[in-house]
Order: sequence, then structure tokens, then C-alpha cells
Amino acid sequence: MAVTTHPDYVPTMQKAAAIVTDEGGITSHAAIVSRELGIPCVVGTKTATKTLKDGDYVEVDGGRGIARIIKKS
Repeated sequence: MAVTTHPDYVPTMQKAAAIVTDEGGITSHAAIVSRELGIPCVVGTKTATKTLKDGDYVEVDGGRGIARIIKKS
């Protein structure tokens, strides 16, 4: 999770199982990179960095635009 992504984040994004951001839209950097990497992505949540914590298990449904906590750390 991040407020937004930048090209400097790509090495970390390549290791991620999914990407969730507070800001962005369908043409944002996070959306484009995740599509190229073939990993789920939800952008524009507005509150992901406040709601999600390190160690939380999160289900990310990029098709429906939903990121939900399935187990808190």
C-alpha cells in the first residue's frame, strides 16, 4: 500500500502480490505497472494507508475495485 507510486517503486512493485493506493485512477502509474506485471491493483481508495497495517492479510479484487482486510495483524 502507498499513497501513490513512482517509477522508483517498480523494483518493490515487482515483488508485491498486489498494489493498493490512496490516490490514482485507471491511467495512474500503479494501475499501468500492475497491469503489465499481471498483479491485482486497487487505486484511489483514499484511506488505504490509514486503514491497512503491516502484517494485515488483505484480499485485493482488482476487477471489482475492492481491498478488504481478511485478518488483522
